[in-house]
Amino acid sequence: MNHANILVIDDERQIRRLLRVTLESAGYTVREAETAQLGLVEAAQQPPDAIIVDLGLPDIDGTKAIQRLREWTNVPILVLSVREAEDDKVTAFDVGADDYLTKPFSARELLARLRAIMRRTTPAQEPAIVSFGDVEVDLASRVVRKAGAEVRLTVKEYALLRLLVQYRGKVVTHRQLLRELWGPNAEESTHYLRVHMNHLRQKLEPEPARPRHLRTDAGIGYRLVVD
Repeated sequence: MNHANILVIDDERQIRRLLRVTLESAGYTVREAETAQLGLVEAAQQPPDAIIVDLGLPDIDGTKAIQRLREWTNVPILVLSVREAEDDKVTAFDVGADDYLTKPFSARELLARLRAIMRRTTPAQEPAIVSFGDVEVDLASRVVRKAGAEVRLTVKEYALLRLLVQYRGKVVTHRQLLRELWGPNAEESTHYLRVHMNHLRQKLEPEPARPRHLRTDAGIGYRLVVD
């Protein structure tokens, strides 16, 4: 008996019941969420050892939910879906799923696939909330607060901050940031970064002209210093 904690995100009550019986009989502890948003909150508040997620969720498509999860955790993810098209499977893998099983499924195969992804994938024990100075970045809900008050960031500003948080303490090169945020054709457009970094510093640093946390490594890139 392994007692690993599995989070099931599926809007079908019958499927959740079947998965609970199957998983608990194999020694797993099971938690349930019937929407993507509830699943994201559950995963952030009590990180599971693995997640089983349906793609056809009522609020957010399962692929979007996987993308959101992959912004802050490497928890093993098994997709369980009625969608059999190759494109759906490829998309799920591209956004970060570890395996894909179609419904209907056999209990033995489900358990075997779950064991496999948990063996080869080590969940990163990453916090859902990262703090530096008086700034708090909630990666699960995509909310940034400074001294307890929410800070409004643009999509690009948040994406830049998220990457720096993800690699906190390490230098992230101009090229890597530009490729991630604007695509491969923008790798030489460093002025994009200067503008957005200046905006971030104005919003988050106590002294934007002398940044304590959002540091520049001249000619190389940027890094987030959290202490």
